[in-house]
Amino acid sequence: MTMNSFETLDLESQMLEALRTCYDPEIPVNIQELGLIYETKVDPEGNAYVKMTLTSPNCPEAASLPGTVEEKIRALPGVTSCKVELTFDPPWTTSMMSDAAKLQLNMF
Repeated sequence: MTMNSFETLDLESQMLEALRTCYDPEIPVNIQELGLIYETKVDPEGNAYVKMTLTSPNCPEAASLPGTVEEKIRALPGVTSCKVELTFDPPWTTSMMSDAAKLQLNMF
């Protein structure tokens, strides 16, 4: 089944909501608000793509967090596959965090 552009936009929105349910276990803020998600997209066939980073290349969650992201996205109705690309370019910095995340972590 091929989706139209409105359906793919809706699914991309659902992907972002799903990512708000993923947390870095060391920081009590979701990965979307932390700024760890660099790109999300889905094609008309339901193939999803997420480009993300971690707070550090030495992050102990490097092995599990991308798998958690893939699992959350694959669970969405309409997603037929999901590829998660882990990158450290550009490196994550606290400036990538949303204002809400900074407020939650008392960084103001």
